Amino acid sequence: QVQLVESGGGLVQAGGSLRLSCAASARTSTAYVMAWFRQAPEKEREFVAAVSRIGGSTTYADSVKGRFTISRESAKNTIYLQMNSLKPEDTAVYYCAASVRFSISRGVDQYDYWGQGTQVTVSS
Repeated sequence: QVQLVESGGGLVQAGGSLRLSCAASARTSTAYVMAWFRQAPEKEREFVAAVSRIGGSTTYADSVKGRFTISRESAKNTIYLQMNSLKPEDTAVYYCAASVRFSISRGVDQYDYWGQGTQVTVSS
C-alpha cells in the first residue's frame, strides 16, 4: 500500500502558474502508474494527466494539453504537475492517484490509491 500527500495548491490569477507535488510513501517509479485528477464543485472527478510506470510516457486531457506538464522524480518518490496559463475553469481540488495496473488509464475506477487533495483556485 502507498500513501500519497499532495501540496502546492493555492490562489492564483488567470494566466499564472502553480506547481503541485505528490509525495509517495513508497517507491513508485516502476511500481505504479501515477496520475492527477481534479474535481470542481458539483462536478465529477476528471482525469488531468498521467505518467507511465516505465519509460515515463505521459498522457493529458485535451483541456490541459500544452499548458500542464506531469513529471516524476524517482529519487524522491514524488510526482509533479506544472500548471501554466491557468484559467478560471481550472479551479478544482486536485488529487494525486496511483494505479497498480500496467497501462495508463483515464478512469477514476482504475486507480487504487488516492491523496487527500489540494485546492487550486484561479481568479479571473
